[in-house]
Amino acid sequence: MRADQKFRIAPTLDDGRKRQSRALLTPLTRRILAVTLVAPVLLGLSLLFLDEYEDSLIATEIDALRTEGELIAAAIGEGAVAIENESEASGTFMPAGAARRIDPATARQLIRRLAALASVRARLYDRGGSMIADSRLLRGPGGEVRVVDLPPADNGRVAEMLRQALAWVEGTIGTDARLEPYIEQVNGTAYDFAEVIAAIEQGEAGNAVRIDRGGHKVLTVAVPVQFYKQVAGAVLVSDGDANLEQRLFEVRSAILTIFVWTCVVTVLLSLYLASTIARPIRRLAEAATRVRESLSRQHDIPDLSRRGDEIGALSSALRDMTEGLWLRMDATEQFAADVAHEIKNPLTSLRSAVETVARVQDPEQQKRLMSIIQDDVTRLDRLISDISDASRLDAELSRAETETVDISKLLVTLAQMTNSDNKAGAPLVEVDVPLADDLSVLGLEGRLAQVFRNLIGNAVSFSPPEGKITVRADRHDGAVRVVVEDQGPGIPKGKESKIFSRFYSERPEKEKFGTHSGLGLSISKQIIDAHRGTIDAENTNGGGARFVVRLPGH
Repeated sequence: MRADQKFRIAPTLDDGRKRQSRALLTPLTRRILAVTLVAPVLLGLSLLFLDEYEDSLIATEIDALRTEGELIAAAIGEGAVAIENESEASGTFMPAGAARRIDPATARQLIRRLAALASVRARLYDRGGSMIADSRLLRGPGGEVRVVDLPPADNGRVAEMLRQALAWVEGTIGTDARLEPYIEQVNGTAYDFAEVIAAIEQGEAGNAVRIDRGGHKVLTVAVPVQFYKQVAGAVLVSDGDANLEQRLFEVRSAILTIFVWTCVVTVLLSLYLASTIARPIRRLAEAATRVRESLSRQHDIPDLSRRGDEIGALSSALRDMTEGLWLRMDATEQFAADVAHEIKNPLTSLRSAVETVARVQDPEQQKRLMSIIQDDVTRLDRLISDISDASRLDAELSRAETETVDISKLLVTLAQMTNSDNKAGAPLVEVDVPLADDLSVLGLEGRLAQVFRNLIGNAVSFSPPEGKITVRADRHDGAVRVVVEDQGPGIPKGKESKIFSRFYSERPEKEKFGTHSGLGLSISKQIIDAHRGTIDAENTNGGGARFVVRLPGH
């Protein structure tokens, strides 16, 4: 590779995540917005479904039209109905078979004035179905003039656009597809409207709702014109849905206004909520990424514990986890350094002995050097075995499944094994456990046996000949407590905690050098910590050492 050649780092997935995390609308923010906008959107959609309210308005308008039609029909019946043979009506009583007819001139005047007062369109039909009068037809010297209602005044471009949009949506949904079309005939008759025929033939009022070509509803009410309980014709009163549309538009505008303001407030509150959730989480994620990618320890996790919520708890947990990782890394580095140092000592001795034995001719000296080499090899083998056991202990403890371990039975078995293996004059191990108490715990029986075997073995090595080692177990404050005491010289003052450090060794003078690696108590503490227990060391009043193990009871 040339010296001037440069490396180009391709964009990674982490880079994409960082750019995404810095975006205004992060995935979490979008989810919060989506959830919080559900209720306002449903409120907004409700303005398209006002069928019950519209039906009640139509019913009210039809009742009003019926009342107005009845008034017009009554006025025509009193003022515009005549008897065809007036000589028959000269008496006090009118003959039952006398024919009635509507005077067209009088009827037109009444229809025009009464319809104008009621602001409706009124049409009058005789018994034969022919239209006699129409409030929208004015007769004059030049003929008939049709009156057409002007459209309502423009309330503003925005309001008109909104009205058209709502009308388009309503037409798209098709809520008025079931209505009968309203068709305006040039020379209309009563047969164009079923309710008018029913009023003439049956003498009953009827109504109908139709829709014209412009998509507007037309309300019609037919009322019979009666004179002395005989039907002389029918009045058809009709009105458009301008009032209905205006009322519906006002309601929908009010709902739409509430919807807009609700959306604005919801979006602002959602963005605020997202900023209090997404932004701290993004800060924590970026800090965790910096810790992962950096080789230094200057990138700390933000302290958000003062929030007092789940994010604050997450911040504290991440800080504790980061601190734990740094401590674990420190321990690993220290362990590697200690391993190198401990292995270097026997290797140095082994190398010196090997180099010397090649130059020495004396058989006795060669024999002593070979003995040193053998001891160093044995020490290395023991040291490597203990180091291997300590290094894989964490992984084994995390994978293994716990079981119920009877501490009483375990201690009795270990004491019997130790006493049977000891030579004559060796210390005696005595076990004092209450048979009535349940001293079971959840854990790994093999590893707990390793801890107590190590403690008993240490006590044996430090005890005087024919001494006594006492192992007691009981339940104290809900925990199972195991105490191992010996009659040896005890623990050097100030070393009660240090003896659990790796490679620390404080052995008796009578013991051969290199017999122990200094990892036994360290491994024991590691096992007890994994079982959420504690192990402490102290001196007894008689000068011996006492180890106290506490394990959570089952």
